[in-house]
Amino acid sequence: MKSFVHKTLVVQLHAEGTDRCPVLAHLSYDVTDPFAVTAVFGHDGRVLARWRLDREMLFDGLTRPVGIGDVRLRPTADGMWRELRMEFLGDCRPDGGRHHAVVFAWAPAVAAFLRDTLQVVARGQERVAVDELLEEILSGAE
Repeated sequence: MKSFVHKTLVVQLHAEGTDRCPVLAHLSYDVTDPFAVTAVFGHDGRVLARWRLDREMLFDGLTRPVGIGDVRLRPTADGMWRELRMEFLGDCRPDGGRHHAVVFAWAPAVAAFLRDTLQVVARGQERVAVDELLEEILSGAE
C-alpha cells in the first residue's frame, strides 16, 4: 500500500516589494500525518519556507476563500488560467510588521496532487493513533 505522495511544482512567489518570481514547491503527504500536507518552497537549492497545511483547507481553497490566521487560500482566475492563491504571514519583523508572502500555484496541478492523496487516505478515513500515543505518554509517567 502506498503511504506517501510527493509532487514538485513551479509556483510564482510574490513577496513584499517584488514582482512574481518562480520558485519550486515540494508538496508531500504522508499517511502518518493524514490531516496535513507539507509544502516546502525553495529556490537555488535553498529552503525559503516550510509550512504544514491542512489537507481539507487546500481542497476548500480551490473553490472558495478559506483561512483567517497565518494561512489564507483562495481561487483566482484570469480567463482559462486558474490559480490557487496562498497567502502566508510569517514571523514579526523588527518594525512590528510581519513577513508576508503570496504564492500562486496552478490550481489543476494542486488538485491533481490532492486527488493522489485520496488514493492513500480517502476523505473521512483519516485516523491518528491516539490510543498508542496516549499509551506511550502515560508509560513514561511511571
